[in-house]
Amino acid sequence: MTEGAHRATPQPPRRRRDAQRNRDLLLEAAHEVFTEQGLDAPLDVIARRAAIGNATLYRHFPTRAALIDAVFYDTLTHTMTAGEKARTAPDAWTALHTYLETVFTTLSTDRGTNDLMTTRIEGVTSLEAVHTHNHHTMELLLDRGREQGTIRADVTVEDALFALAALGRAVPALTNATTPDAWRRPLALFLDGLRTSPASPPLPATALTAAQLGDVLQELGPHQGRLRVSSERP
Repeated sequence: MTEGAHRATPQPPRRRRDAQRNRDLLLEAAHEVFTEQGLDAPLDVIARRAAIGNATLYRHFPTRAALIDAVFYDTLTHTMTAGEKARTAPDAWTALHTYLETVFTTLSTDRGTNDLMTTRIEGVTSLEAVHTHNHHTMELLLDRGREQGTIRADVTVEDALFALAALGRAVPALTNATTPDAWRRPLALFLDGLRTSPASPPLPATALTAAQLGDVLQELGPHQGRLRVSSERP
């Protein structure tokens, strides 16, 4: 074997290092752009910010869904961790308050996470897990709060999730126009509406079903729910 052949063997590890560097740059740029503009931000903007070609972006992330999954995996995991902590707290009301404050702190600072958490977007694997986890966390806390006499008996988990999604969608506009913690006031009003009170009349109309809630969240999403990220390519 020639000397040149010996020198050629280290090249694959270097290519792997270059590929990892490109991937890291794309993830960093994607997080910045999604945070600023939301999940329907143009993918070529992400590639330009990373100073990497669109073809390279596509090789690493074949669809927008794959990119979103990689960018927000840690954030979604953090939300589920907060939910697990809330589930084990002895006082349901305090746990609910703390959990929602944790969630809304993220919603107010990260437009991309706001899109994810307050809507229904197809094709993002980790998002389905966090929606299911959040639903179960809210259901447990509301049930426990009713048992403890702190949460009104006629509120359903779909009632709560719809109101939270609608409020969450408004948070970026609210904070942009006022102050970063302006969301705390409407969240406090929402929580107050869940409290047991002898003066509260029964809730009117019929509560949403789980399927209806999913349809509503789809409509609340980017492009009125028409962002289907699973099949879109850069």
